Amino acid sequence: MRIGTLAHVAGVTTKTVRFYEQAGLLPEPPRTPSGYRDYPPESADRLVFIRTAQSAGLSLAEIGELLRLSETDRPPPADTARLISAHLHRIESRIAALTHTRDALRALRAAPGG
Repeated sequence: MRIGTLAHVAGVTTKTVRFYEQAGLLPEPPRTPSGYRDYPPESADRLVFIRTAQSAGLSLAEIGELLRLSETDRPPPADTARLISAHLHRIESRIAALTHTRDALRALRAAPGG
């Protein structure tokens, strides 16, 4: 599929597709005889994974590592599991802090004069 179609399917811009390709997160696709990029359908899944991982707080380097590991038949190394666990812990800590803040704001709103 062409870059515009891929971008639309994955919910990103063509500029984002090119950026991820230059960063090595998306393999360079073959070209058509007229020179257009011809991405395989699984490229859309990869772009969605990259965006999801970024929104979870992973760096592009960490995402690249996870993508490389996913391309092997070996189970992920302990370092990868620790990396994911650390991110989960940070997210859970942020959720706890936000929950505390929300509860405090609700209490202020419910107080007389609030």
